[in-house]
Amino acid sequence: MVAASPVPAAAPPSPASPAREGRIAVLGNPNTGKTTLFNRLCGLRAKTANFPGTTTEARIGRCSLEPQPPGSAAIGAEIIDLPGVYGLNLDLPEARVCKSSLLGEGLYRRPDAVLLVADATNLVRNLLLVGEALAFGLPTVVALNMVDLAQRRGLTIDADKMARRLGCPVVPLVARKGIGVPELKAALAKALSSATPTAAKLSPADFPDLESWAETVVEESVGGKKAVGAAGDTFTERLDQAFTHPILGLLVFAAIMGGLFWTLFALATVPMDLIEVTFKHLGSFLGDLLPPGAVHDLLVDGVIGGIAGTVVFLPQICLLFFLISLLEDTGYLARAAFVMDRILCRFGLPGQAFVPLLSSHACALPGILSAKLIPDRRDRLATILVAPLMSCSARLPVYVLLTSLLFAHQPLYAGAAFTVCYLLGGSAALLAALVIRRTILPGKSRPMVLELPSYKMPSLRNAFLTAIDQGKSFLTTAGTIIMAICIVMWWLSAYPKSEPPAAALALRQQAAAVAVSAPERAADLSRQADFLTAKKAQGASFAGRMGRAIEPVFAPLGYDWQLTVGVLTSFVAREVFVSTMSVLLVGEESSDDMSPGVIDKIRHAVRDDGTPVFTPATAASLLIFFVLAMQCLSTLTITRRETGSIKWAGLQLAYMSGLAYVAAFLTYRGMHLLGFS
Repeated sequence: MVAASPVPAAAPPSPASPAREGRIAVLGNPNTGKTTLFNRLCGLRAKTANFPGTTTEARIGRCSLEPQPPGSAAIGAEIIDLPGVYGLNLDLPEARVCKSSLLGEGLYRRPDAVLLVADATNLVRNLLLVGEALAFGLPTVVALNMVDLAQRRGLTIDADKMARRLGCPVVPLVARKGIGVPELKAALAKALSSATPTAAKLSPADFPDLESWAETVVEESVGGKKAVGAAGDTFTERLDQAFTHPILGLLVFAAIMGGLFWTLFALATVPMDLIEVTFKHLGSFLGDLLPPGAVHDLLVDGVIGGIAGTVVFLPQICLLFFLISLLEDTGYLARAAFVMDRILCRFGLPGQAFVPLLSSHACALPGILSAKLIPDRRDRLATILVAPLMSCSARLPVYVLLTSLLFAHQPLYAGAAFTVCYLLGGSAALLAALVIRRTILPGKSRPMVLELPSYKMPSLRNAFLTAIDQGKSFLTTAGTIIMAICIVMWWLSAYPKSEPPAAALALRQQAAAVAVSAPERAADLSRQADFLTAKKAQGASFAGRMGRAIEPVFAPLGYDWQLTVGVLTSFVAREVFVSTMSVLLVGEESSDDMSPGVIDKIRHAVRDDGTPVFTPATAASLLIFFVLAMQCLSTLTITRRETGSIKWAGLQLAYMSGLAYVAAFLTYRGMHLLGFS
C-alpha cells in the first residue's frame, strides 16, 4: 500500500488567458519518455537552468499550441521539464522541487496546467503519481506514452474510459515517433484556455490507498493479458537476467562501455583536429592582417588561442551525451547502473556514478556534466569531487613524455607504466570517495531503487537535441570563463617582454653570414637563436618569475624552476606541460607530437647548475604528480557551475593537489633510496 499525504491546501489557480503565454509543468516517473516528449514539443527552443535556490537542473522550452476554439488567438506555452519522481511526498530533493513548483511556493510561479507523462506498459506504478498530482487541482492532461509497446504486449487501453475515471484528458501517443503529439497539443491548449481546474475523481478514501485506486482504474480501462501491473515477456526477462548478472553483466558492461569510448575517441578526433586546424589558420590570417604589437599578440595568441582551447572540447562533450542518450533510451543504462551499484556502493558511491567516472577517462568535463544523472545530492557531489582523478585524454601527452624518459627504448616497461597510471587514478578515485563519504559528506550512498524501464529503440532526434543542448550549455557558461582564464595565463607567460640574449644575437649574425653558402647551417643556427630567445623570454615573464619564486615549494619533489613553470602553466590544462617543456628545454613550441628527436633533446636538457633536468627520480615523481593533481582550470570551472558553490571547486583543487604533492614526494624520496637518483 502507498500512503499519501492529505490534499495540499493550495490557492486556486489563476485562469490562463488565451492571449498570454501559459506555463505547463511536465511531470512523470523516471524513464517514461518525459524528456523525449519535451524535445518533441520544444525542439531547439529550450534552455537549461537551475530551479531557483537549488542546484537541481531544469529544462525550459517554448511551444506553440493549437488555438482553442479554432480561429482564436494562438497560445504560446512555457514548458517546464520537472525532475522525474516516483512520488511527490518522498523525502528527496527532486520530489520537494516538484511539489514546490506545483504549489507555487517561494520563488516558483505556479503552473497554469500540468502535463503528466505515464508509461502505458506500467500503468499501476505511473497512476500513483497521477493520483498525487490530481490532488493539486490544476488543469491536467495525461500523456499515455509508449502505447505501441503496450499493444505489442497484448494490452488494449480505452483512453476515453480512463479519462472519465480520472476526470482529465488522456492522450495516447508514441513520443519517440511523434505519434499523437498534435492531439496532445490540442488538449494542452484547451487546458490552458479553460479557467476550470481539473476535478479529481478520487474520494478521500482513495488518497490513503492510492495503490488500490490505481489498480481499479487499470482494471476498468485496460484489457488484454497482464492488464494489471507491468507487462513483460520471456525474451526481455532473459535479457535482464544477462544484463544484471554479477559476472556476465559486468562483461557485457565492459564490452558496451569499451565500444562507447572507442567510438568517442575514434569519431571525436576528426572534428577536434578540424577545430585545431581551423583556429590555427584563423590565427595565421589575423596575424598577417594585424601589425606586430600588443594587440596582435593578444588577439592571435590570447583570444584565438583561448577560444580554440575551449571549443576543442565540444566534439567530445556533444558526442558523449549523444551516445549516453541513445543508451538511456534503449533501457540498458538502468541495467548497467544496477550492476555497478554492487561495486561502487562499497566506496560510498551509487551505481549511477559509473557513467561520470568512465566518461572522465575521455575528459573530466563531460564526466562531471553527466553526474546530473545521479539523483541524490551527496552522491552527486562525491562523484564530481573524485571524477578528475580518472586519467583523462589530456594526460596522455604527459604520460608519453615521462614514460619515454623513464624507459628509453623499453616499450614493454613504458606500456606497463602507462597501465599503472590508469589503475592508480581509478584506485585513488574510489579511495577518495570512501574518505569523502565518511568525513565531509557522511552517510551511505542512497539505496538504488529503480524500476527497470522497457526496452525500446532509441530516438536519434532526442539524442541529437540532448547533444546540442549540452554543447550550448557548455559554451555559454563554462566556455566564457575558460577563455578568460586562458587569456590571463597567456599574458602571464608573454609579459613582460625581454630583449634577446647576446648569445642569440651572435647566432643570428652567424646565420646571416652563412645563409647563402650553407643554408642548412644557417637554419640550425637560427633554431638555436630562437631557443635561447624563447628560454629567456619564458624565464623573464611573470610566469617565469613565479616559477623561480615558487621553486623552493617544489624543490623537495626534485623540480627546478623550469619544471616548476611547467607545473604552473599546466594548471590551465595538463597537456600544456608538454609545450612548455618544448619551449623551455628545446625551443620548438610546435613539437607537441613528442617525436623521438624532441624527447631525446628533453632527456639531455640541463639545469642552471649543469645537472640533468630529468633524472629517473624526477620523472617518476612528475608522473605520479600528474596522475593525481587537479591541473585543469576548465574542470574547476565546471565543478563550480555544477555544484553551485566555489567551495567545492576549492576543496577539489586543495585535496587533489595535496594528495599529488605527498605522493610525488614519497616517490622521489623512494627512488633516491633505491638508487635511482
